Amino acid sequence: MSDTSSTNTASEPPVVVGVDGSEHSLRALEWALSAAESLGAPLVVAHVRSDALQLGAARIASLGTDAELPDTVLNAVRTVVEERGHNVPVRYASLDGSVTDALPAAARGGRLLVSGSRGRGGFASLLLGSTSRTLAMTAPCPLVVVPHEARTTALEGGAAAGRVLLGLHPEETPDDVVAFAFEAAHHRGVPLEVVTALRIPPQPGALLAAPSPALQVPPPLPPADDGTELLREAGQEQEERLRPFAERWPKVDLVPVVAPGDAAGRLVEGSRDAGLLVVGRHHRHHIGSLLIGSVAHAVLHHAHCPVAVVPSAPEAAAS
Repeated sequence: MSDTSSTNTASEPPVVVGVDGSEHSLRALEWALSAAESLGAPLVVAHVRSDALQLGAARIASLGTDAELPDTVLNAVRTVVEERGHNVPVRYASLDGSVTDALPAAARGGRLLVSGSRGRGGFASLLLGSTSRTLAMTAPCPLVVVPHEARTTALEGGAAAGRVLLGLHPEETPDDVVAFAFEAAHHRGVPLEVVTALRIPPQPGALLAAPSPALQVPPPLPPADDGTELLREAGQEQEERLRPFAERWPKVDLVPVVAPGDAAGRLVEGSRDAGLLVVGRHHRHHIGSLLIGSVAHAVLHHAHCPVAVVPSAPEAAAS
């Protein structure tokens, strides 16, 4: 591994972005640079060298020479960054190993890990590449997956554009996820929309088969409760859960939403005009699982804006 620095490294935890020279990774790079500037954090641009380049470097090292093979991908990306310009320290890291091992290692202690939705060589029909899917399960810090062009209208305005959208289960979403969403909205100066969706059970009368005509028994009347009470209770639970965070970030314009329906579907639809969608990696009772939660899985595949998958503190420590 070889590192070069474009300026003095700041003491703040860095934003780390994985690049491979593809258009998808360059979109992620632009988003990450904008996020780093918004946060006042340094940026680490990381590229995992190809297997052929790693093998060649190993053979050269075995001959006892100090010569290094140039990382042409990272050099090209450096040119892109320098031509764009930046006002935060940027460091370039050429990594060895597998992408799914090297990037989480580089992001340990980082503020964010940013990835494109697909990498070089991915099938165009895939909505999410295998690397991003694995990183969502293993990243030691919040992972932001930037969607490819076909899934988003635009990313004009960079990381500060659009409201922050949080999917919240009042009893299950870890505090670290909620805090991340509030902090993101605070730094961007945008509203935070918190969506709690719940499935309304069908009315008992709807589950009964039609009475036999021979019995001539009229069907039961539907109950008066159409889910309004459940929604009211969910609204109270959401308000109680958000209260300490709202007190901590009083300047955040909070937009609470409680509605019937599928959580993933509502979040995907809301992501059409959002700047960042925030979900937890797991629910509280599934921490330690090797699989991400169903909502996180769905929005990673279908959301129209960047998605932040946030681990809880125990998950981050274990990664």
